[in-house]
Amino acid sequence: MHVLGTYGTILVLILMVVVFSAIQPDTFATVGNFRNILNDMAIGTIVAAGLTVPLVCGDFDLSIGYVASFSGILMVGLLSANQLPIPVAMLIVVGIGMLIGIVNGVIVSKIGVNAFIATLGTGTVVVGLNYAYSGGIPLQLTHSTDFTGLAIGRFLGIPHLAIIMVVVLGVLWVILNRTVQGQHIRAIGVSAESSRRAGVAVDRSRIVAFAIASTCAAIGGVLMASNLGSGQVTAGDGFMLTSFSAAFLGSAALREGQFHIVGTLIGVLTVAVGNNGLAMIGAPIFTQYLFAGCLLVLAVALGGIGRRYGRG
Repeated sequence: MHVLGTYGTILVLILMVVVFSAIQPDTFATVGNFRNILNDMAIGTIVAAGLTVPLVCGDFDLSIGYVASFSGILMVGLLSANQLPIPVAMLIVVGIGMLIGIVNGVIVSKIGVNAFIATLGTGTVVVGLNYAYSGGIPLQLTHSTDFTGLAIGRFLGIPHLAIIMVVVLGVLWVILNRTVQGQHIRAIGVSAESSRRAGVAVDRSRIVAFAIASTCAAIGGVLMASNLGSGQVTAGDGFMLTSFSAAFLGSAALREGQFHIVGTLIGVLTVAVGNNGLAMIGAPIFTQYLFAGCLLVLAVALGGIGRRYGRG
């Protein structure tokens, strides 16, 4: 059981690679397919890595998918309807995403509302803003069409999405592991009361954690809009389930039930390999939903095993 708590996700990943490679050796087990998996998982990895920060802090954020959807719609609207320069539009969208995270953090830390309820509430408000702005219909990119190059372009042969993913993961890893703020966030996840007694600004750190999560969700929404060449009303909603699955799967990778950035990356890769493999073998679409749900249950179970044996 100790092995499952520490290496469960890695074992699941290896098992899936072996099984799908045996079933579809000419299509799944190829360099090109693995390159596609990495490119396809980049946006989801950014969103999931952002979610990992409040999870480390002991909080949950159910609004990230809605923030991603709204950010994509808003980005396309600012470019097409308002014809703003791409950098200005990106700063506005990411800034609004950060603001939503700050609101989440204030409601949770200062007002004392449960994180589930608070983020579900703000997420619902974001959905309302999304529909109010878009009218409930997709927005097409009619100006600044070179914006699509942000997601589909390459630099020295490396996809932009992969580069951005690595940069974001690197920044988040440094924040959590090499800064005082990161140490505070991790300490709060162990015991908020003990951290408060030790002089840690608990409320501020929780607000920072939520702000990071929503900022990453907004970045994911911008990249999603670039990848699609349009703003889709619900395009990012599914990130909530996949991000939680990835983060909990990652907690059963290397650190005995602890949330961490490298683990989340492994978790996203596990989800991506599973979905890709199911598509490769021609499984019906409903099997992907079954897979996602079962994987989330397995992820929570493995994370619980890791935390239980980690405390022991």
